[in-house]
Amino acid sequence: MSKSARVPAAFAGCIAVVLVVAGCAGGGRDAGEAVAEPSAAAAAPAGPIPAGLEEFYTQQLQWGSCEGYSTDGSPLGDTLDCAKVTVPNDYANPGGATAQIAVSRSKATGDKVGSLLVNPGGPGASGIGLASVADGTEIAERFDVIGFDPRGVGASTPEVTCLTPPEVDARRKDDDVDMSPAGIAQTEAENREYADKCAERTGVDVLAHVGTYDVVRDMDVIRAVLGDEKLNYLGYSYGTRLGSTYAETFPGNVRAMVLDGALDPEQDPTEEVILQAAGFQSAFDAFAADCMQQPDCPLGTDPAQANARFRALVDPLIDKPAATTDPRGLSYTDAITGVQQALYSPNLWGPLRGGLESLQTGTGDSLLMLADLYEGRADDGTYSNLNDAFNSIRCMDDPPVTDRAVVGEADVRYRRAAPFLDDGRGTGSAPLDVCAFWPTPNTGAPHTVSAPGIPPVVVVSTTEDPATPYQAGVDLAKQMNGSLVTYRGTQHTVVLDGEACVDDAVSDYLVDLAAPAADLTC
Repeated sequence: MSKSARVPAAFAGCIAVVLVVAGCAGGGRDAGEAVAEPSAAAAAPAGPIPAGLEEFYTQQLQWGSCEGYSTDGSPLGDTLDCAKVTVPNDYANPGGATAQIAVSRSKATGDKVGSLLVNPGGPGASGIGLASVADGTEIAERFDVIGFDPRGVGASTPEVTCLTPPEVDARRKDDDVDMSPAGIAQTEAENREYADKCAERTGVDVLAHVGTYDVVRDMDVIRAVLGDEKLNYLGYSYGTRLGSTYAETFPGNVRAMVLDGALDPEQDPTEEVILQAAGFQSAFDAFAADCMQQPDCPLGTDPAQANARFRALVDPLIDKPAATTDPRGLSYTDAITGVQQALYSPNLWGPLRGGLESLQTGTGDSLLMLADLYEGRADDGTYSNLNDAFNSIRCMDDPPVTDRAVVGEADVRYRRAAPFLDDGRGTGSAPLDVCAFWPTPNTGAPHTVSAPGIPPVVVVSTTEDPATPYQAGVDLAKQMNGSLVTYRGTQHTVVLDGEACVDDAVSDYLVDLAAPAADLTC
């Protein structure tokens, strides 16, 4: 399952599902100093206060510099303010340990409607830099745009930590393509070790509360301390699951909600993976067709041969990584990761084509750069905690798949759905992934959204979205009795990406609560 997150048009940053087959500165204040302390004497918040949580809902934010808040390399600039919101680690035990949720703010430049909370997805992606997503639009004029790092993610503390940077580098070199019994046993041992390190280095008590059901409780605290009686929310990709779950948990606290690149809460996680595979194949086919319009396309000129030409480029990496300026070299795993990263947006098709051209001559720098972007690796060799948070959250949000027959069948179906990703080594069996060994029980499961009484919401779905297939948006809109906006394109998410048809409809809805035209297609 590949991570799915907001992919900005300017660069297509990071990429909510995991492959069953294998395992964005101001000055002066340290990040830890701008923490909102719970205070019963603070001014009353907007909206209802759940019993026993008064001290959290009445805290006052101490806005300050965003220096030290960016953990994923995204530039924050000096136009944003940052702070931290204190929440209970366990809402069932509000007197126990607490967590600090990092938030950012781009202040409304005009007549303010309220605050707009935004999330880029992942799960596990930092949202601090996303507070600038609406700059230059009517949305930025009428709302304080609020980004946040969900609990365990980025600048929020305590953070989820599983592997050290050298351990991540080593894991990326391990291709895990051997589907023999011995190969499967080795991969499962590595997955069990990963889960054990997450428990040891993060703490079981923290891991048990990083799932979506706890995050939406944090979102309601944020809404209240911002002074908003009702929530305005824009969620991308996995952020749509945050949105639908918030609507279920706090249906009376919703004013407006835009969900772009939807996950269908009803969908079985294994089925979600297979559909995502088909989405990536469709995106690869579109990339290949575009590439073949250029001279010397490394995939040739015959669309029917694109998969085979691609496999001929990447399969040799299983036995021998490609040379790179970086001493790590380009592993097979990183090559596939880099390609998938680029398929999230046509803005990266140029670098992908260049990377495959370089691979023809045995050079892997471009694909390694794309893989590093996906993996959250900085130039100094450190990593954001995106991947560790991703695994921790998804393992809490859905039941683990422990039936080996189901896992084996899923591997077969995945390869059929995305032949460009099939290394030809399938055996009908596959390893259990890390969630099968997770130290805490899941708190979420597939279900139909039930949020009676919520106001109309807007779901935006892209026809050829590689990560969150179009039909999931159709289904989510039906479950939430919302408006569906269809965007015809091949990319992951589109709101505030410069498409006027989509952006105008979303802006009119958020500002004036004007529903989009029925069956709007852009």
